[in-house]
Amino acid sequence: MLIKLFFYAAALAISIVGYRAYRTPKQLKPGDHAPHFSLRDAKGNTHSLSDYANQYLVLYFYPKNDTPGCTKEACLFRDDMTALEKLGAKVVGVSVDNAASHAAFSEKYHLPFPLLSDLRGEVAARYDTLINLFIIKAAKRHTFLISPAGRIIKIYTSVNTSKHSQEIIDDLKAIQK
Repeated sequence: MLIKLFFYAAALAISIVGYRAYRTPKQLKPGDHAPHFSLRDAKGNTHSLSDYANQYLVLYFYPKNDTPGCTKEACLFRDDMTALEKLGAKVVGVSVDNAASHAAFSEKYHLPFPLLSDLRGEVAARYDTLINLFIIKAAKRHTFLISPAGRIIKIYTSVNTSKHSQEIIDDLKAIQK
């Protein structure tokens, strides 16, 4: 009986934590200043929000290197890089994976943009994309389109990895008209 009660309590706690971990972002909205970040890439170079001033920034958070959805999303950004750059945009990926994992993933798929390591999940938390189940941390698949002035233009929370980069290209074209 005591064991059964323990499992029910554990299941309830996990469901409460899970609910909180998967809620949609409510703090940030279009027009807000993008939260500052300063993270290292796989080569040890530090990237900050201010490095992307005066250009559009596609800041995308993703759960895990080398998983099917994350690979598809990264490769489509890679394939659409020329179109994004013609629109004045840079792409930066962020996950809680370590630098060695980013280096292997980036090299394997020839990714031409930085992947930043947010090991403690602090930046993901500022952007309300952190899934924190105490023993497991990951970033939700959310993207923030940030203006040259450092303001959030659009937040993508329902990302279809097959169409996401094209969706951003279309939105950038519409914004720039």
